[in-house]
Amino acid sequence: MPTQDGGVVWVIANPIAGSGRGSRHASVVINALHSAGIACRLVTPSSVEATHNATAQAVASDARAVLACGGDGTVHVVLQEIVHTTIPFGIVAGGSGDDIAASLGFPVHGGPAIAEHVVNAISLGRTRQVDVGTVTCADGSTEYFVGVLSTGFDSAVNERANRMARLGGQRYNVAILRELASFKPVAYDVVIDGERIQGEGMLVAIGNGHRYGGGMLVCPSAKPDDGILDVTWLGAVSTPTFLRALPSVYKGTHVTKSFVTTYRGRSLTIDAAAQIAYADGERVGPLPIAVEALPGVLRVLGG
Repeated sequence: MPTQDGGVVWVIANPIAGSGRGSRHASVVINALHSAGIACRLVTPSSVEATHNATAQAVASDARAVLACGGDGTVHVVLQEIVHTTIPFGIVAGGSGDDIAASLGFPVHGGPAIAEHVVNAISLGRTRQVDVGTVTCADGSTEYFVGVLSTGFDSAVNERANRMARLGGQRYNVAILRELASFKPVAYDVVIDGERIQGEGMLVAIGNGHRYGGGMLVCPSAKPDDGILDVTWLGAVSTPTFLRALPSVYKGTHVTKSFVTTYRGRSLTIDAAAQIAYADGERVGPLPIAVEALPGVLRVLGG
């Protein structure tokens, strides 16, 4: 049953996201909500567990909407609790990359623009349903993602980049260059809607959204509301070839390269020795994994 907080917009803000950018944008949004006469509650959890708990409380209170204020990591944590509910979900972009916000059509620059988008959507009741991906690990644990799931070179870069937070949005580029010095192609075994594909690759990325890593359009044709996951398979290439191709990822034209293959499917399994899966930039666990598209299970603000 709804509590006394029913009808309140919950703003769940990561106080350290984007070197304080998340907090600044949260303040702008809170002021805009107040000016529009919309009741809101600001929560600034200090850990992943606290963020889970705060979102669960918002859901239990029958919140009018839940806003994740921070970067992709914050969005990913809030997603775990709000998926499959009818509560509208919004993103106040305040991280270093904000790829999920961009993929879902939320502004990523300028606090006032972000606030206007969110407040208008809440005031007018504008929402739309989008898809979510679910990944199940060998131990039976399950996690949701709304952006991109990465394996191989991508996950190795994520492992390194997440240790370089002080570099902000440039940490992915730096991590790529450092990882290239030692990374070797991976032998993959992938099944997409029942079709088995085996071979070596630098990476296999699965996109519900189209971008990650601060603007890299790894799955450029992916749409979060078509019920399908896009798969980008980068074959085994030399370091010079990879470096020459890297700029094209920011334009999405890498998929035209002869060593890149794309697939689409609703469910797949993926296995490779000693590889880790990342989803929305967050560590999920070791392969093998099973991934499935869940059409229309997330209600987001806007439309």
